[in-house]
Amino acid sequence: MKKQLNWLIPVILGVLFVGLWYLSLSAGWVSPYLLPKPEAVLQEIPNEWDRFSNAIQQTAYASIVGFLAATGGGFVIALILASNRYVKSALYPYVLILQMTPIIVIIPLISIWIGNGIGSITLITFLIGFFPVVANTTAGLTSTDKNLLNLFKMGNASKAQELFALRIPYAMPHFLTGMKIAGTLSPIGALTGDFLLGDSVNGGLGYLLIVFRQAADTTAVFSLGLITCLLGFVFVASVNLIHYFALHQWHDSYNNKDA
Repeated sequence: MKKQLNWLIPVILGVLFVGLWYLSLSAGWVSPYLLPKPEAVLQEIPNEWDRFSNAIQQTAYASIVGFLAATGGGFVIALILASNRYVKSALYPYVLILQMTPIIVIIPLISIWIGNGIGSITLITFLIGFFPVVANTTAGLTSTDKNLLNLFKMGNASKAQELFALRIPYAMPHFLTGMKIAGTLSPIGALTGDFLLGDSVNGGLGYLLIVFRQAADTTAVFSLGLITCLLGFVFVASVNLIHYFALHQWHDSYNNKDA
């Protein structure tokens, strides 16, 4: 019954929201120019599909490449930081400084150094997703159970054995949590980068949003918003599936039914 309610409540809320949407239009509370009908929003997608499909490809490319670079690069940097406490003490403060620097400050520099286009957008996506992976993975690698570390030392395990057989598996939930955060942020980073540094040649959804805004095409903006939400949902759902398949057979977050 609880599982059914978990699905039923959002559905009911969604129906009420759409009903209120129609009511506000039929009662004249809101102009159709400001709030188009839901069917008009849906019809706009096939009408503008040629433009939407190209924009989706560009945004998806920047999201995927930036996410993969952030995940792989973040994992490698975390291994370096966790390899030695002096290395961590020397480098980690600078990682935090970069993390705390607002991306809006870095974007103009990226524009000057690289220029507008898909390369800059992918770099912005990478920067937004990189730090959660580094922070979470480093925390996992440096918080390995001391009793297990002592057990490996008693068995004369090498540093490589300790790393690959103990520290990395122990840190895997932390790494995957950082990966989930990066997966959530990557589409947002791609859209933000495209909105600010997109061009007419390889414009993604963010650049297309500027075009529709300048044309005051409210229906197209709503349609683009719907596509963006669906793209983000697919991206985050894919990352969550990776998280599930990697952990569900052994980690307490899935095995503990009462949690």
